Amino acid sequence: MADKSYLRPALARMMAYAPGEQPPPGKYIKLNTNENPYPPPPAVVEAIRMAAGGPLNRYPDPMATAFRIAAAEQLNLPGPEWVLAGNGSDEILTLLVRGFVGEGQKLRLPYPSYVLYRTLADIQGAVWEQVAFRDDWSLPEAFGESDQDLRLVLLPNPNSPSGTVVSPERVSKLAESLDCPLIVDEAYADFAEQNCLNLVQQNERIMVTRTLSKSYGLAGIRFGFLVAQPQVIAELAKIKDSYNCDGLSIAAATAAMGCGDWLGEVQERMKATRTRMADHLTSLGFAVVPSQANFVWCQHPNGKHQQLYEFLKKNQILVRYMEFPEWGDGLRISVGTDEQINACLMLIERYLA
Repeated sequence: MADKSYLRPALARMMAYAPGEQPPPGKYIKLNTNENPYPPPPAVVEAIRMAAGGPLNRYPDPMATAFRIAAAEQLNLPGPEWVLAGNGSDEILTLLVRGFVGEGQKLRLPYPSYVLYRTLADIQGAVWEQVAFRDDWSLPEAFGESDQDLRLVLLPNPNSPSGTVVSPERVSKLAESLDCPLIVDEAYADFAEQNCLNLVQQNERIMVTRTLSKSYGLAGIRFGFLVAQPQVIAELAKIKDSYNCDGLSIAAATAAMGCGDWLGEVQERMKATRTRMADHLTSLGFAVVPSQANFVWCQHPNGKHQQLYEFLKKNQILVRYMEFPEWGDGLRISVGTDEQINACLMLIERYLA
């Protein structure tokens, strides 16, 4: 057993981030980690196949230039210098915390939200401050208050587990009231009615992170990116791994940026399924938060959320049971195919009968 005395005290004390369950393929219906239930665009699969036949004995482009060009065009950005590619948006979040928050300094996040933010602060030896959402999932004024020790504010938008959104107008006002960068984590933005990309050009301190894991169905390749002003991108690029994105993922992500029609069809299909499952859960007595993500957060008045999770798991359907101190527990259910959601809802009905 390793002697913990050799480790940094911050590392020895911290709790590791726990990802969602990943069972063997084909055994379970997975509605627990917000993956896209549909296969990625055929053009992406072909791009990976072609890249695999290329010079894999050579290092990939360290800045993923082809992807940055394609993303800037797809997102109507001034140029590729506004984009930084990463090994999933989690790596981008790591770079942001590493770049802006020093040991003993503070970052702020809403609660409940993505618990990885706290882990990243712990790794850095930084302090994290949680500001609780109001009961209606709106942000209190305290979230935008300045603090001389505050170096970074993280805002998942849409939020997890609620699927709720803070409007771009509110985000802009928050940034104006803060004296530090405001990171808008838009992992689920492709399922929402609005996003904050346009704010990046208006305010240097507003930055947006995105991932290809959700809407593009590419969780398996691990690719995300940051949109920020070029002077910020240039500084953060100094602290990324030398070759942080491999050649196959760069090829896949670049091809995905040209699949707008495919993305639009999948978005509409998943939104329709989301509406149907929310309505059905409501009819079963659940309180369902209106979601703009690819999942719904629901709570039943009987309070037996963990028991229902276990029942579904026993029947080979995985959902996410989540418990938040001083907030309560509930189930976060990812939007699957219509067939998968039908199976899940049928079992929930059986459990509640």
